[in-house]
Amino acid sequence: MEHHEEVRVVMGKNRHAWILGKIAETDAINMISEIFVKFFMKGGREEGESQQGEGEFMPVGLDGSVILSFSLLSADPNDGIYDWELQKADKLFLAPIVEALAPIADISVESQVLYHTPKASISYWDDNLGSYIFSTKDLPFFVNSNEWHLDTSTAAAGRAKVLQFVVYVPSLNECPLLLRLPNGQTSKTNGFISPMWGGVVVWNSRCSGNSQPTQVSRKTISPEDMQKIFQVIVGQLRLLFGFKSEYFHGLEGGRLNILTSKRGFTEWELDVLFRRHACFNLLSCATTLESLSKLVQSLPRMIVTDEIGKQVELSLEAAVSAQNNASLGVYDASAASSRKARVLAEDVFFHPSIMSISYSPIEHYLAIFMPFFAPVALVVLLAAGKELMRYIGGREQNMYHWLRAKTRYILSFRILRPHFRWHSY
Repeated sequence: MEHHEEVRVVMGKNRHAWILGKIAETDAINMISEIFVKFFMKGGREEGESQQGEGEFMPVGLDGSVILSFSLLSADPNDGIYDWELQKADKLFLAPIVEALAPIADISVESQVLYHTPKASISYWDDNLGSYIFSTKDLPFFVNSNEWHLDTSTAAAGRAKVLQFVVYVPSLNECPLLLRLPNGQTSKTNGFISPMWGGVVVWNSRCSGNSQPTQVSRKTISPEDMQKIFQVIVGQLRLLFGFKSEYFHGLEGGRLNILTSKRGFTEWELDVLFRRHACFNLLSCATTLESLSKLVQSLPRMIVTDEIGKQVELSLEAAVSAQNNASLGVYDASAASSRKARVLAEDVFFHPSIMSISYSPIEHYLAIFMPFFAPVALVVLLAAGKELMRYIGGREQNMYHWLRAKTRYILSFRILRPHFRWHSY
């Protein structure tokens, strides 16, 4: 290296980094420590950045599964019926990502094509750009929940987390459609994400002005356009899991270059991701089992079956295995074991036998059986009340006759007593 050349830092796709250039030993040590902390420990995240992809913002379902739902939306099919070859894109772009993220989630992919799906927000024409513009302040109103039926049958049941990825094709009357950023520049990706929901990419087909086609034609998105679209989607997926779509910041004293991976995540990024998920899964497992213990203690009539006890043991064994693997630096195995521990803890907490008791208190049974026993109890109570009144009334009447008879006896005794005196000898 020449003396005048600046120092460059290259982050590899695996767990390596290189410092290129002429640099003093003390500066090299400081730069190495900065690289180690900023990238190998924090995954390139700056201080004060959002905690997207961590803790409660982790895009993984309670059962440890994720559904990547891809939807191609055509605002006006009269401009053209669009289709895509997602199976090929799945093999080229998604399969490596699914394989890389397998330790933290069981990922499945599904797709659909929808027509007559206009957006909810309103765009405006910009003469300088020669296109229609929608700004970031209108993004909350872009997704049209009334017209975009994105829920599929696969995601209708279960506790899986669904991430929606929408490719929106605007109508010819609103083409090209560009996203303007707060700084006034247009977005390079022409897309945006919604945390814990997914992302949207606006794909402008070959716009032909406002001229309406005389005949509706069928169009398939070309492989080149599919590659551009899925490059944006992979960047959105990285953002949802807590990483940057691209790294623009440098290091103190040098320029930074980061090599990308075909799997969407480098090895050192996956290590950081596995550690984050392992920590959250173990914390969630411990919290769930603690809640289960308090629930069992609060319900003395609950009978803990052998199946529940076995699942608790398996969950604890998986948690111990995750801790051991993390201490050995085997982060993928640690993440997989922690996911198993969390899933088992969630399954045992939501076991049908436990739910039937925890959600069935005494008031619940009273509310259920009251309609059956209330009419009978009412009749019995009315009959008992009548009998009691009759008994009380009869007793009072008997007392009245007894007092009347006794009064007559006393009066007759007083009348006869002098007569006995007159005839005494």
